[in-house]
Amino acid sequence: MTKTHPVIIVIEDDSAIRRFLRTGLGAQGFSVFEADTGKQGIIEAGMRKPDLLILDLGLPDMDGVEVIKAIRGWSAMPIIILSARSSEQHKIDALDAGADDYLTKPFGFGELLARIRVALRHSSRGAEAVPTDVFITANLRVDLLNRLVSVDDREVHLTRIQYRLLSVLIKHAGKVLTHQQILKEVWGPSYQENAHYLRIYMSQLRQKLEADPAQPRFLLTESGVGYRLKA
Repeated sequence: MTKTHPVIIVIEDDSAIRRFLRTGLGAQGFSVFEADTGKQGIIEAGMRKPDLLILDLGLPDMDGVEVIKAIRGWSAMPIIILSARSSEQHKIDALDAGADDYLTKPFGFGELLARIRVALRHSSRGAEAVPTDVFITANLRVDLLNRLVSVDDREVHLTRIQYRLLSVLIKHAGKVLTHQQILKEVWGPSYQENAHYLRIYMSQLRQKLEADPAQPRFLLTESGVGYRLKA
């Protein structure tokens, strides 16, 4: 049978939060299943093959980062972290392990819902395996086939590295990428500690693409963690 509702598994040891998510997401048309330990969550994910996973890091039996690593061994399903851990290093560790997004508690349900939708859209595009020749967000248009970039229908020239950086952000549009992830994809593994390269080129991209580089609309900073291209 074809699934009529996207399936979400919530791995969370706080029963009140699980109940809140079950009720709220259920009202939005999602089928929600729950687990209160990491091991049970991994079993549920393997059995149900969900469309998306919401994961707490502070689980009673194992760290949430280990859950991410276990699931990434066999699945690319979107994983959104929902955790009280708010330090930059916790976010970086989770994202580097393979999480797609990170929200800290307390959280707004509307924001969580928006990020779920972005993650599902991104996952759907990947599953279709159909190359997208043109990427459009706000007033930015990128013709990936012909390597043409325009803002408000005005062509913008980018250097090779600037275009490579933009292409990586487009590839993962809507997803938080850590500094290390971007550096590895754009410059290579030996440059993962050279965050100043990334800051310089991101500033250059904003100068060329954003109407107000100081208040970017789509090249967004995740403070201390990395960047996100708003889809």
